Amino acid sequence: MNENEKKIWITGASSGIGKALAIKFAREGWQVAASARREKILEELSNNNSNIFSFPLDVLDQKNSLSTFNKILEKFNNIDLCVFSTGFYDPKTEKEINLEQIKNTMNVNFFGTLNCIKAVEKYFKEKKNGHISIVSSVAGYRGLPNSTGYGPSKAALINLAESLYFDFKKYNVRVSLISPGFIKTPMTDKNKFKMPFIKSSEFAANKIYKGLINSKAFEITFPKQLTIIMKILRIMPYWKYLYLIKKLTKLQKN
Repeated sequence: MNENEKKIWITGASSGIGKALAIKFAREGWQVAASARREKILEELSNNNSNIFSFPLDVLDQKNSLSTFNKILEKFNNIDLCVFSTGFYDPKTEKEINLEQIKNTMNVNFFGTLNCIKAVEKYFKEKKNGHISIVSSVAGYRGLPNSTGYGPSKAALINLAESLYFDFKKYNVRVSLISPGFIKTPMTDKNKFKMPFIKSSEFAANKIYKGLINSKAFEITFPKQLTIIMKILRIMPYWKYLYLIKKLTKLQKN
């Protein structure tokens, strides 16, 4: 393996944005450590792409997260960039307060991501260089109807990324946030409603790659049409926001 080649660790790489991103970076000449729970899919991904290497991982296991990262370092000797893209979503259980499902969503989306960040913390701080990027969602900008678990988990990731930005900057380590809108993935395929401005996972991968490599911006967000709407909603005063969402929800039911 060429020591001069850039190296990246991507979680959630067995499907959706994570998989598309692994393929994109591999095609751009990066060495990619791809992690997810589904070993067979990772093996297929690795077999079809000479620059992708399989490192199965259950992000809920903190010790496994650390040992997996150590295996990656043994193989690559160096990591330049980490993109933590693990995500879980089940729309059937979002319409009520399903405690077990909410706990599971928070564990995977928030604590699973945090386990991975903890695994690389010492390495990057001692190295005093590198980049950690966290995949959240515009769904975390504000509270939305029928989103008792997914939205709050993504909101927590946004807040986490903002906090970590300051903590890691002291060590010359960049922290960034990725906030996609609707992207066609196995997760969003579960939705029964029309998703505005939905884009492919390949579109998302291209946007993320350009944002990570060609920009120093804290947040990478897309598609632009939906992002603008969500950012306007984000800064609205509560009385206006709540009234507008109530009206839109009524229209959707009709």
